Amino acid sequence: MRRSISQITTVTQSFADDLDAYKAAGADGIGIWEMKLEDDSLDLFRASPLEAAAAIPAVPSILPLPLMEGPAEPAERIEAICAGIRRLIPFDPACVMFLTGPGDDRETVLDGIRAIADEGERAGVRVALEPIQRVFAHFWTIPTSLEEAVNLLEEAETPDVGLMYDSWHLWNQPLDQIARYRHRIMSVHLADWRDPTRNTNDRVLPGDGVIDFGPILEALRWDGLYDLEIFSDAELPGSLWKEDPRELARRGLDALTRLKSD
Repeated sequence: MRRSISQITTVTQSFADDLDAYKAAGADGIGIWEMKLEDDSLDLFRASPLEAAAAIPAVPSILPLPLMEGPAEPAERIEAICAGIRRLIPFDPACVMFLTGPGDDRETVLDGIRAIADEGERAGVRVALEPIQRVFAHFWTIPTSLEEAVNLLEEAETPDVGLMYDSWHLWNQPLDQIARYRHRIMSVHLADWRDPTRNTNDRVLPGDGVIDFGPILEALRWDGLYDLEIFSDAELPGSLWKEDPRELARRGLDALTRLKSD
């Protein structure tokens, strides 16, 4: 298993500290968040042995997100995503991921997908839409399954836009969707589902929750980076974001390794 850590997992650290912590823990890759980039980030990245997994733009969705700051107008948000794609080109990420955002403005979302697809094609960077957990869709998304995401992309007539598979979001969706749309998956995020889950930012490390990862990994047949992505509300008891980031990186990679050995 080639293991990576998405930078939101160690949200309190700088880009440089993330590189150092992930390298020390034995990671193969880093999931880059544009919001963490500094003037020297590219040089530091190129000097490291890590490769880039999925990258997330500073403005990640076409429609506004209730829980994240950002422009109110979709046109500004779409341009911000496109600017993020251009900024992330030198890191050569596996893909640049984006969300629809919640709501019923489907035409605006379709226009946004087309614009993002065009920018990705011009930049030579793959772009991928992420469907989000149905329980929390009202915060983040229109599509809540691989099938719904593909239907939206087909409606937008953007066959080159791929999919992000995230275990925390899709673990309770039919496994046959993975087989059906495996060819469009461009990146994989892993985290486990706490039971009970207390809010939209309440993930646990793989193996510490209720997800049965064996059938998921078998269906994915993924040979790219498995990218650990942890959101964890620091105000909740047991939050992973309250742990020492370097120790969390080490524990997280160990958890990924155990998934493959189980």
